[in-house]
Amino acid sequence: MKTYYLTVDLVDDPVMIAEYEAYHQKIRPEIEKSIRDAGVTRMDIFRRDNRLFMVMETEDDFSFEKKAEMDASNPKVQEWEQLMWKYQQALPSAKPGEKWVLMNQIFALPD
Repeated sequence: MKTYYLTVDLVDDPVMIAEYEAYHQKIRPEIEKSIRDAGVTRMDIFRRDNRLFMVMETEDDFSFEKKAEMDASNPKVQEWEQLMWKYQQALPSAKPGEKWVLMNQIFALPD
């Protein structure tokens, strides 16, 4: 199992943030299926103000490249991503077109 930590910002508008959260109360079945088919076994998203933080646990052979290929060929995922982009805004350090950005671990409490 691998664990990834990612972040993205939301448009800083209370109405849009509430809409975004409502979409995530029960995501579309085809979106959940695409996430699981890519090898994601658990995904949690947290919010503080307009900043989102995602914890993603995956199978050992998971790859972001493979997931991107799968997503690109799935019209329902493309529709979902386009809808979500209405609510999300890239971090200033993100590359063009990049939404969720991997976070760098800077500390771990020793065992």
